[in-house]
Amino acid sequence: MGAADVVPGVSGGTVALVFGIYQRLIDSVRTGSMAMGRFLKADIKGSVEALKQVEWLFFIPLVLGIMTAVFSLSGLIAFLLEDYPVETAGMFMGLVAGSVIVAWELLKTRDPQRFAVLIGVAIVTFLLLGLKEGTSDSAVSQVSDAPIWVFFGAGAIAICAMILPGVSGSFLLVTMGMYGPTLAAVNDRDLATVAVFALGCVVGLALFSQVLHWGLSNHYDTIMAGLIGLMLGSLRVVWPWPNGVDSTAIGAPSDPVVVPALLIVAGILIVIAFNAIGKRFEHRTTEDEIDELQSV
Repeated sequence: MGAADVVPGVSGGTVALVFGIYQRLIDSVRTGSMAMGRFLKADIKGSVEALKQVEWLFFIPLVLGIMTAVFSLSGLIAFLLEDYPVETAGMFMGLVAGSVIVAWELLKTRDPQRFAVLIGVAIVTFLLLGLKEGTSDSAVSQVSDAPIWVFFGAGAIAICAMILPGVSGSFLLVTMGMYGPTLAAVNDRDLATVAVFALGCVVGLALFSQVLHWGLSNHYDTIMAGLIGLMLGSLRVVWPWPNGVDSTAIGAPSDPVVVPALLIVAGILIVIAFNAIGKRFEHRTTEDEIDELQSV
């Protein structure tokens, strides 16, 4: 998820959806935000009780993995996007396209209403992404010498997109002019600025997770159809030609073609394979839990 969030046009939420942990992620964040809210109201007992309900053995390793990927892979991904933009975009397109296939299987009700939501959201997303010709800090003017509070606001806004499959938090940072300054803070190990940005992420995530949890709990298929539409529309950004994810323009395939095309197929197969492994692991975990209950 951390590696995906570094790339404009690719969403960490898509990765969570593919690995089958999306609902658990939203639930954990929502419970944590409830604990934060009770703490701010001086309800210490209620805050502690809410914290006990957080799935920490799942949440902490996930957060550590995201942070590790952001710090360790940001330089590598920047290199790949600069030196191999078309090939890198091909792999990302395959991953997102495979995610659309996997997410479609998660829909419980496939009726005309949900299909209309899916197509409508996809079209709107596709058109909105085309309003900006570029998606990187080199294509879109960036803020220079941003005040520290701006990083807080940027984090609060971008994190909402980072947990939505198909919506890239990095792309929102680009459009706000904060992608370059934020990535520079990470690469320069400016821990104070990174901490303020992370605090903004925590606040934004706490507020948005409540809305998203309610939507998934009460209108699951409609929300899922919308999320699939977001991913489908976001394929515009990861279309390899021209210039990879550095452009939202749609061009005919041109040299190089073979390698990006193979990487698209590879990306799709990787997602489907990971999803199959995740289902098998989930099935085995469920069987183990049943066996434990029966043995008690």
